[in-house]
Amino acid sequence: MADWKQRLADLGLELPVVAAPVAAYVPAVRTGSHVFTSGQLPFVDGALAATGKVGAEVGPEEAKEHARLCALNALAAVDALVGVDAIVKIVKVVGFVASAEGFTGQPAVINGASELFAEVFGEAGAHARSAVGVAELPLGAPVEVELIVEVA
Repeated sequence: MADWKQRLADLGLELPVVAAPVAAYVPAVRTGSHVFTSGQLPFVDGALAATGKVGAEVGPEEAKEHARLCALNALAAVDALVGVDAIVKIVKVVGFVASAEGFTGQPAVINGASELFAEVFGEAGAHARSAVGVAELPLGAPVEVELIVEVA
């Protein structure tokens, strides 16, 4: 298995404490050789880093950083379930962007997550992806990210 925790540390990144679910679900579930995470919001120390719609209250570059936070929170959910070092491949990323009317930059926002996975996992971080604009997200979050990863 790869030493992804060390790679995170080398990049100056630390996995946060797993965010508590805001409804009736668990942060991550394993079935066979895959882990599916629930949608992760940009929580920092139990509080949302921002609220609002991208293209209005939240700028696209700020939203990209929030997508990166979501990605770290998703990795934390995987880590709590099976250990981040068990990751073989980031298979799929689904990103949701609370979008102001007329905002069409969802792919660039979700790049915050995709670029993090490339930095940490290299070729194993290359993934399929969807970036979807939505009217609202839970708690007024600007972005939400979920993952499917292959594990050993």
